[in-house]
Amino acid sequence: MASMTDEQLATALDKAIGVIDPLLDLLAERDPLRLKEHTFAEDPEPHGPIARVQHALAIALDVADWPGTQGWTQLSMNERADWWISRIGAINTIALAYPGVFGAWVKFLPIATPLGFANQAIVLVAIAREYGVTDRAWQTRLLASVLCGRDLPDEALPSAVSPVGPDSAPRHGRSPIRMLWHTGQILRKVDDEMGHRPQPRRPFSTLSWVPLIGAPSLYVGERLALCRAVKAGRTWIAEHPESIDVSPPQPAGSPGLLA
Repeated sequence: MASMTDEQLATALDKAIGVIDPLLDLLAERDPLRLKEHTFAEDPEPHGPIARVQHALAIALDVADWPGTQGWTQLSMNERADWWISRIGAINTIALAYPGVFGAWVKFLPIATPLGFANQAIVLVAIAREYGVTDRAWQTRLLASVLCGRDLPDEALPSAVSPVGPDSAPRHGRSPIRMLWHTGQILRKVDDEMGHRPQPRRPFSTLSWVPLIGAPSLYVGERLALCRAVKAGRTWIAEHPESIDVSPPQPAGSPGLLA
């Protein structure tokens, strides 16, 4: 089967980013119970049972350095990027690996390949945002290069993109797992390119066929593959400084991009 044209690949990746970006905004900015705001409170002593529950939940978010909390503001640029890898990347990889517990027959279902591709795409976009790569065109180039081994020319990129923001996020996909699934469905259009993404090494991919140990083997394999994709993404950003719109604020003395 012929490979996708540059224009077709750019369009598919751009549509996926149109889902990923606003949903990352929702995860980072939503605070319906005002728990993130509570982490900045000068008076830490809760008054009343409801306030104590709120205080306990706020502490949990702060300890987890959730975006928007006081703990998050104290992280360096690289630490914020690592947060998305260790939190959202881990959750998505668990969802990706779970079908492997049923053994070889799951290989006949069109699940692992698009979801593995989507997982890496989501994490790459998340860390790119932390490094200041917020332009959709540059994000598209990043995914094409790291996940598909393709360098997209300017003329291949969509001439216009749909607005990005919380209001453009599909209401049925406001969680990491649903974001993974919805993005995977969009990216099924680039099926011919998915084999180019960083893949689990042979021992892990082989063991993923075995019932019962398939899931943990696939998890470890996909986790290591995600780390390789992230490393390649960081290298790509460092080699394309023109892709960075605005340098994100970070604590004094924080390490460089590839530190």
